[in-house]
Amino acid sequence: MKAVLCKAFGPAESLVLEDVASPVAKKNEILLDVHAAGVNFPDTLIIEGKYQFKPPFPFSPGGEAAGVVREVGEKVSHLKVGDRVMALTGWGSFAEQVAVAGYNVLPIPESMDFNVAAAFSMTYGTSMHALKQRANLQTGETLLVLGASGGVGLAAVEIGKAMGARVIAAASSAEKLAVAKAAGADELINYSESNLKDEIKRLTDGQGADVIYDPVGGDLFDQAIRAIAWNGRLLVVGFASGRIPELPVNLALLKGAAVLGVFWGSFAQRQPQDNAANFQQLFGWFAEGKLKPLVSQVYPLSNAAQAIDDLGQRRAVGKVVVQVR
Repeated sequence: MKAVLCKAFGPAESLVLEDVASPVAKKNEILLDVHAAGVNFPDTLIIEGKYQFKPPFPFSPGGEAAGVVREVGEKVSHLKVGDRVMALTGWGSFAEQVAVAGYNVLPIPESMDFNVAAAFSMTYGTSMHALKQRANLQTGETLLVLGASGGVGLAAVEIGKAMGARVIAAASSAEKLAVAKAAGADELINYSESNLKDEIKRLTDGQGADVIYDPVGGDLFDQAIRAIAWNGRLLVVGFASGRIPELPVNLALLKGAAVLGVFWGSFAQRQPQDNAANFQQLFGWFAEGKLKPLVSQVYPLSNAAQAIDDLGQRRAVGKVVVQVR
């Protein structure tokens, strides 16, 4: 099979496309014929040795895939050969085939094509877990989404609206905010032109945001935590800005606020039944037209390195997908 390989830590341009042996599924795994793979921020980190997981060389990046089940291990009972599925792989999806643990694989609706499915699992899985299990977002609460035009940000905007929240979308340009507005955001903040904290306070009559969804970190975290509501919850999703912020904990004390970590991959493994229930709800909203994943760019497997670089340089809105078949 063909696979995009990382042979040494480095930039995306150092990745190579080569023929390698097909993987073999273990008893608890399925072998997936990959049709499409989602590109995510962890892909930019894992190839440079900056992610929490460091696979042995050579490895293929790509943490999520969609395709057709080719083989089923004897300990996997909920899937069969020929099923159309999405899979959380961690890495290995930028290849024609990948072996993945059965508990990380879910059948997809017939109405969902492979490119959309490849763009769905990590972003919507992360945002659903964040807003439901971690923040316990309630109808009528105000949700602030930072980085609102990115993959997880747009998913958070849509899920927040589906859960009945008032959604404030924050991004760095008018173009990106237009994307968030189309996804259902009620209010917009351009934090390259205005002070984020002041705008949050203005849009909430000084009360602050009940839930803050932060995949960016850095200076935006510093400002947002100072505009959190009483009993507010700030969700730590990622650090796309590059700086991991530090929290003066008196800020949490004064607002009775909680800062909550969001690690969907671990949640999916530790609480598979809760994760499956989340996806049943997500698939229901998708069928109702409440979730409309934005796949902004599709790259062939041979251009997977460019896809990773474009995402890493923040040139993409919505979700970027590598089409394998």
